[in-house]
This record gives sequence, structure tokens and C-alpha cells, in this order.
Amino acid sequence: MRVTPGAAGPRFAVVGNPENRRVALFEDAVRAAGLPAPRVVPWTDVLRARGADFAADEIVRIDSPGENPEVDRLLRGAQDPTRVEGSARWYAGFLGAVRALRGGVRLDDPDDLAVLFDKRLCHAVLDAAGVPVPASPTSGPQAAPVRGWDDVRALMREHRLPRLFVKLAHGSSASGVLAVESGGGDRIRATTSVELTADGGLYNSLKVRRYERERDIAAIVDALAPDGLHLERWLPKASQDGRATDLRVVVVAGRATHAVVRTSRTPLTNLHLGGRRGDLAAAREAVEAAGARWADLLGVCEQAAACFPRTLCVGVDLLPAVGWRRAAVGEVNAFGDLLPRLTGLPGSGVEGLDTYATQVAAVLRDLAPPTTAAQRHSTEVQHRTGTLHA
Repeated sequence: MRVTPGAAGPRFAVVGNPENRRVALFEDAVRAAGLPAPRVVPWTDVLRARGADFAADEIVRIDSPGENPEVDRLLRGAQDPTRVEGSARWYAGFLGAVRALRGGVRLDDPDDLAVLFDKRLCHAVLDAAGVPVPASPTSGPQAAPVRGWDDVRALMREHRLPRLFVKLAHGSSASGVLAVESGGGDRIRATTSVELTADGGLYNSLKVRRYERERDIAAIVDALAPDGLHLERWLPKASQDGRATDLRVVVVAGRATHAVVRTSRTPLTNLHLGGRRGDLAAAREAVEAAGARWADLLGVCEQAAACFPRTLCVGVDLLPAVGWRRAAVGEVNAFGDLLPRLTGLPGSGVEGLDTYATQVAAVLRDLAPPTTAAQRHSTEVQHRTGTLHA
């Protein structure tokens, strides 16, 4: 990303929902850097007009279209935003809208977004790059489609997956995710936030529940399968205070800058589903006590982010293994930077900045001309290799 500022200095724009806190936090970060507030282009306008235009020197951030019922209706066609179905239509509508944006300098690459919002494609890209990921029989565009519960059962037997996660290929925020466990005597159980109603409707719920009748689990999976499903081995995770633990690590311009520990008594650690923030210092101590290096775990996240070099910021879900010596990447999120009031990791160089201010600083640092021949050479190498850091 090389930006040439206009005569009045850099100008930011953001495609987002104006009422959303994501947009407000980004606006605050831009103003705190001494710049004019970014121009906000509402998702509703983009979707209705089938595109939007930006000046050549506008620095354009694409933000999440979530948490707006009208935007959700335009993307998914659903009248009830709590319904789970429709993610394939959402994916097609979102990518079409992103590709209809014209001009400007993008902080989020459309081709990267197409992969980030398809778990099957993203898994394959990470695996090909040597990033540790859970085993998956649905990885890549050539994998056999999952047409329903019978296919899931067959893949569980074929690939010896007694415990696995069933995910919507285009889902987010744990929508449609089932943590499935099988046992002797054909026993089966699924933990999920999906509420199955008596009439067969599927709704996102803030309550995590368990289904132990196979016909209920089959009904959920069969209803979700037309939107596309991705299966992954359920890796046993490290624990903190007796709770399953993972980390959300934000990577900006190639460098891990922020991290939060998430803990839960269920397999779903999402904070909106009852997960709690854990102790980051304790997690680092556990890693080092196990004889591993904290920097190596962060390095796994940076390795994952390097698969998307044309996108400024991603949020990586890191799954530490039992014992804390190793970790795998569960997902890479295009809009994984919503961590209010969280400041940078020690040694990151952005210790006093939140995730949004860090991204603004990375852009401004990229704008600053190198002052010496050595710095110019270093910057050129970083741009060629995609390793420009905040």
C-alpha cells in the first residue's frame, strides 16, 4: 500500500453503518491523529446505488455491514435479522457491493475479502502457506460439498472425526456453528447458539444450548447446508481457571499488535455468547513455563495475516493446544478489530494505541517519506515483501 496524499494531507473515508460503534471508534482515531473526520459512506447507500465513488487520494476503509437490520435485509433478503439462514446470499451481495466501489486507495482488498469470508477457501490458503490449522475434509474449492447431515456423518467416519466443528462457510460471530461430539452407541451431541423452533426455523440466540437428539441436529444441519458448510477437527484447547481458552490477536500491517484472551465453559468462546476475557499475562506465563516462546505464538498469527498482504488489518483466532506449547489458527477475520479500549501489546510499538489508532498510525507511517538512503531502501524492501509494520 503506497498512498500519495493530496495537497491538504491524507483524507480518510469509511464504508460502514454510520450509527455503529465501529465507525465511531475509527472516526475518533482519525481525529486523534489531527486529521479531518473521515467521510462516512453508508452501506445502505452503496447497496441501493450499487456502488460508490471515491477520489483517487481518498484512503478507504471497508467496515463491517453488520448490526443494521436494513443492510441485513438488503444483503440476505431476510425480514428477521435473527434468522440464521441466508449467509450464501449475504456473501454474494457483500462481495458484489465491495467490487462496485470505485476509486480511492483501499485498506481492504476485494480478493482477500472473498477468501476471508469463505472458511473453506481461507483454510486452504492457510494450509498451503504452512500455517497450522485444524484438519478439514472441506478445505479448498475442490472439496466435496456437504449436502446435509448424512454427508457430515459420512465424513466423520471417513476422516475419523468423533469431535468436530460444523460451520457456515460464510458465517461470522459463531452464527450457525455447531460443536459436535459422537460417542459409543451412536450417541451424538451438539453445542450451539442456534435455536431450533417447533416449525423448523433457525434463530441466532445469545443462549448456548445442547441438542442430544440426532434428529434435531440433523434438522439444523440440513437447513444450513444450502448456504455451504465447512467442517474442522475439534482440537482440545488449553484452559485458564478451568475454562476453555483461545485468543483473538489483531495483526496490523504484518505485525501482531493487540491480543485478548477469551475463556468459556462451552466450546464457543465468543464474548457475546457468555465468554469472558481472560488474563493475558497469565497466558504468556503459561506459554513460557511450557518451554515455548510467546513470540512464536504471535508469529503464527503474523504468518496467517501474511496470506492477505493487501489488507491492512485482520483478527486471528488462535487456538492454544493443551499444555500451551503449540497453537493453531481457527479463523482469520476481516473485521476482527473491535476490541474497545484495548491498547497495544508490550513491545509492539503501539502500547498506548487501540486497534483503530494503530491502523491510522500505520497508514500515516506509510505516507511519511524516508529521510535517509538506508530508510528508503528498508521501506522499498518492506513494500516488495509485504512486511511493512506499524
